[in-house]
Amino acid sequence: MPEAPTTKTPTPPARGGFAPGAHREALEFIEHVTANAGQVQRRVLAEILAQNAPAEYLRRHGVVSGAAADDAVEAFRRLVPLVTYEGLQPDILRIANGDTSPILSGKPISEFLTSSGTSGGERKLMPTIADELDRRSLLYSLQMPVMSQSVPGLDKGKAMYLLFVKAESRTPGGLAARPVLTSYYRSRQFLERPHDPYTDYTSPNEAILCVDSYQSMYAQLLCGLVHRADVLRVGAVFASGFLRAIRFLEKHWPRLCRDIRNGAVDPETITDRAVRDAVGQVLAGRADPALADEIEAECGRASWEGIIRRLWPRTKYIDVIVTGAMSQYIPTLEFYGGGLPLACTMYASSECYFGLNLKPMCKPGDVAYTLIPTMCYFEFLPLRCSNNAKAEPSHRDLVDLVDVKLGHEYELVVTTYSGLCRYRVGDVLKVAGFKNEAPMFSFVRRQNVALSIDSDKTDETELHAAVSGAVQHLAPFGASLVEYTSYADAGAIPGHYVLFWELRAGTTDVPASVFEDCCLSVEEALNSVYRQCRACDRSIGPLEIRVVSEGTFDKLMDYAISRGASINQYKAPRCVRPGPVVELLDARVRGKYFSPKCPKWSPGNKQWNNNGRADVISNGDA
Repeated sequence: MPEAPTTKTPTPPARGGFAPGAHREALEFIEHVTANAGQVQRRVLAEILAQNAPAEYLRRHGVVSGAAADDAVEAFRRLVPLVTYEGLQPDILRIANGDTSPILSGKPISEFLTSSGTSGGERKLMPTIADELDRRSLLYSLQMPVMSQSVPGLDKGKAMYLLFVKAESRTPGGLAARPVLTSYYRSRQFLERPHDPYTDYTSPNEAILCVDSYQSMYAQLLCGLVHRADVLRVGAVFASGFLRAIRFLEKHWPRLCRDIRNGAVDPETITDRAVRDAVGQVLAGRADPALADEIEAECGRASWEGIIRRLWPRTKYIDVIVTGAMSQYIPTLEFYGGGLPLACTMYASSECYFGLNLKPMCKPGDVAYTLIPTMCYFEFLPLRCSNNAKAEPSHRDLVDLVDVKLGHEYELVVTTYSGLCRYRVGDVLKVAGFKNEAPMFSFVRRQNVALSIDSDKTDETELHAAVSGAVQHLAPFGASLVEYTSYADAGAIPGHYVLFWELRAGTTDVPASVFEDCCLSVEEALNSVYRQCRACDRSIGPLEIRVVSEGTFDKLMDYAISRGASINQYKAPRCVRPGPVVELLDARVRGKYFSPKCPKWSPGNKQWNNNGRADVISNGDA
């Protein structure tokens, strides 16, 4: 049996061929660490505490440097409290501003990983250490051995994965602050990876690393089309990103076909020299009119149903995340995929990478992730404690990885090698089964998130504040807001936020332009992650307000009561899901209005405030 490594990845594949037995060794590793999950977790906690013994945070909470391993573990269990991001902000700000003393971690902080948002919306800054790249690489190295058990022959072709980097900055102390995937794609572990026929991507590194999202998308789709006969699987990180690529293809396929027909990319389309040279090597200067004709024949059909199967006929599955907020995209993926399975393979976050789906070809509704016990120290807060408004949850309520109960729901809490101690991730998980001693979890939801289309997260408090500010535009006309609700409309690409407003009429009619101002006002008040997705990434469409007729929310209450709600406790939901409620609201819409332009967002000029967040200051429209 192999030992469970912590910071060292398995022996990499030999250049020019896959290392013999590597898949077998990876599967044995998974079997070993899940069969001995409790023992592995105890060792991981002892290692984390020994490595971070010099850290001020541990000493502050009574975990003494130099203590014996068992004493340190006992002190940790007894003394270290639960913490949220807000509780760590002062320490994070010190690191961001250049304090190099061991504050959270015993090892130097190498960079900050920017999350997709706090419960209040702004990006979190997660400190990380260099060793974490090895741990992430380890989890990636386990994916194909697991997948190959279900889908043989994946070494006989290529993968068309659409991978992108995002904007990054530097803190006043000089540390990079960037999304976790941007960090990984720019790392030596990714860029210097040895040849592996199981992970032979159609996209050149230069295209992946191009910060211009249009040029990156164009180049990656062009290379994917050139290699269409060799592609065995397609995908992106999130379902929303993959569908954005399909929408891009719908719009630009004639230009892509022209470049394939000519055997050269138009220099006006791709101006980045490194990307153009890399794509040029894929095209190899060879005109291919026959391939262009094949692609034109498929893209030129009236319906794009099954377009993935038709353009990449050897494709065996679509690899995207379809759990949580991404589940709303499943019907659209099934339409374009023409029956291709949707594989959801890995569970990770900015705080830490967590685990794998060991049955990756299961139906989306059956996805469950097995947490790999070497990634960090896992604990779980029972949901009854997490949601208890009368008392703050305590570390005494926590349950170890091997002690969770089948069918129960928990909030995930992690202690990482990078120095997070008993950190509340905010993910709600449900125990769906077990792999040996290790539980398998289905993802239920993010705590407190009301709306999400892409990487954005908007909670009810933030939404209410944005709406309250926007309705001030109605005051000069004597109109006022009676009630409202919202939903994330993923029926189009890109998806967008929809607000249903019931108004009390004023003295004069409200012009359409005022409602458009209301739309933009809401968007301007939302967090920087949302505004980046709108203005820069274009992964979210313009916010929409649908004005409904008087009495609509009374009808909504009647519907809820008919379904068993208590009339004494009923309150209008601030967020609803597609289905009968949205149909009821839509049937009473008497006006639709959209934001006339993108909200302000700028990737460059950042101010580091006293909350430890990087707030974007924009001097104009993006």
